[in-house]
Order: sequence, then C-alpha cells, then structure tokens
Amino acid sequence: MTTNPNLKALSEAGVSIWLDDLSRQRISSGNLAELITDQAVVGVTSNPTIFANALSNAADYNEKVRELAARGASVDDTVRELTTADVRDAADIFRNVYESTGRVDGRVSLEVDPRLAHDTDRTVAEAIDLWKAVDRPNLMVKIPATLAGLPAITRVLAEGISVNVTLIFSVQRYSDVMDAFLAGLEQAKANGHDLAQISSVASFFVSRVDTEIDKRLAKIEGGEELRGKAAIANARLAYAAYLDVFASERWEALAADGAKAQRPLWASTGVKDPAYSDTRYVDELVAPNTVNTMPEATLKATADHADVRGDLVTGTAAASQQVFDDLAKIGIDLDDVFAVLESEGVEKFEKSWTELLETVGQQLAQAK
Repeated sequence: MTTNPNLKALSEAGVSIWLDDLSRQRISSGNLAELITDQAVVGVTSNPTIFANALSNAADYNEKVRELAARGASVDDTVRELTTADVRDAADIFRNVYESTGRVDGRVSLEVDPRLAHDTDRTVAEAIDLWKAVDRPNLMVKIPATLAGLPAITRVLAEGISVNVTLIFSVQRYSDVMDAFLAGLEQAKANGHDLAQISSVASFFVSRVDTEIDKRLAKIEGGEELRGKAAIANARLAYAAYLDVFASERWEALAADGAKAQRPLWASTGVKDPAYSDTRYVDELVAPNTVNTMPEATLKATADHADVRGDLVTGTAAASQQVFDDLAKIGIDLDDVFAVLESEGVEKFEKSWTELLETVGQQLAQAK
C-alpha cells in the first residue's frame, strides 16, 4: 500500500482509486504494477478514445499486428485481438487486488463497440462475446446508459457478467441505471448465478457537466455566481439517490443472497477549466463506497496536493438541489444539457472508434 498521505487518505475514506488509462506500454514496462504498489491504484478503466491513443503508438503493437496480418485478420478482428489482449493482461496484473479485496476492486473495464450504443440486442451480443474473449473474472464490460443500453445492462447482468455502466450524466438516468441493475441481479438469481460473483459500477460523468453548463452561464446575466457548481452538485445528488436505492427492501433481498451494491464511479474527473483546482473533482467527491477513475495527470496532482477532508458528499442533497433550482430559475434547460452531453459522449467515442479502425487498418496494410 502507498505511503503517499493523500492517496492513503482517499483509500481510507472509502474511495477506490482507478486509473482511467490503459496501453500495452503500461503493461510491458511494469508501470501498471508500480501504480498498484506506489499509487494505491486498484482498478483500470478504458474506453475507445484511450485505445485509439494507445494503438496510435505502432511500436508497442507491431509484432502482434504483423502476426495478425500474416493470418489475414480483418481490421475489426485485429482491434478485438489487440484490445482484449491488453485488458486480459491488465486483469492478470490486478488479480491479487481482486482476490485481496473480496472481488470488489482489481477490476479492468472494456467497452462494447460504441457504434452499438442505440442497439440493445447487438450490445448484449457484443458484451457476451467480450466476456468470453477476455475470460477473466475481474473484467467489467462497459455499456453506455443510453435508452437502448438500459435493457442491455439488465440482460447482460442476468448472464452473470459484471458491468460498468458508462456515460451517465443525469440523476434521472442514474436512477434508471440502478433499476436496470436490480432487475439484472434478480434475473441472474433466477438463472442460477452466484450473485456474489457479479460486480457493477455506475460511471457518473463529472467535469463535462461543468463544461456545458458554464458555457451556457456565460451568456446569462448573473450566471457567473453559479459557475463551476453544477457538476459537484449533480454528483452529490446522484450519491443521495444511491443511498436511497441501496437501503430499499428490494436491495436488501438481493444483498441477503450475497449481492454487492453497484458503486457510484466518478468519471471524467480531469479538470477541463484551468481556472479550477486540478483536484477539485477528487477533493469534493470523497464518500464511502465510491470509485474515482482518474487520468494519470489527475492521479499525479492528487498525490501531490489534493485536499482530502473526508466525506464531503453525504448529507449535501438539499444544498445540491438548491444549485439546480437556481440554475433552472435563470433559464438553464437541464434536460437539454443532459441530452446534449449524452449525444456528444456517444459521438466522441464513435469518432475515436473510427480513428482506431483507421489506424489499425494502416498498420495491417504496412505489415503486409
């Protein structure tokens, strides 16, 4: 365990530190293993943008690409082979963490093809394929919280597969996600699966909310007073919803059968606006039984100068709701904000996936 006082304080406050990045270089250099011992990192998340960036460094993947090219592999099959290999090897590195935390942490996430975000059946099929391809118990398959994603979440959990629900922006959609989670566990139980083996997190995106709302506030007289308040208030309201759902009788019945609660995960915690502290989405969102997945820059900043003051989330629902009431009063259309963020989130990942396919296509052509 790390001796860094900031990272240690976060862990002791109930926050699991996950790294929001993965690459072959991190795995082969030993960096990922070092982050576990030195930086208290107990999990990893990936997404299409992360893999697009990783695979743009052809040197790390040359040998495998040449092998696949010689076999006549397609671009899609090559991308599947490369990404699942990285996730499988990362899962092996985190296996001891997975075991020592009672299968709570030590998780590595891999996202379904983002082009399937609005197709329930194909998302389910892809999630099952990824689960089989990686073949590691500490994998989490990432499914976006689109309207089509919600039933997919339930159906995938019902198959006994652990799920990281991604691209959650609003508390309402988060409530739908928790309902999908509970339904999935109920079906998993009916299907004969051991609920203790199934894990889930709900990735609630943070910084992008401030980015979108601050942009709108700049066009409203008096809006400056509310600048930078929305994202943290939104996450704190989400945590209040989490506490309500996981104190319900419906949840208690599942917990009695060994189920683990779906933890809130704070995603998009890298600060976009240089006017804000680079650790604000860590400092202000400390709460028990949460995950904070950080880009490396945020992890380093947290280790260096975070201001960890314990739980700043529990009991803040009323004050957080007031922020949203104030935003609505001055004309911020919150429903539109969240619709725009979800649409942009899916589009960004689709664009990254297209770039990934193009990069790999070029690498295959060169290898041939």
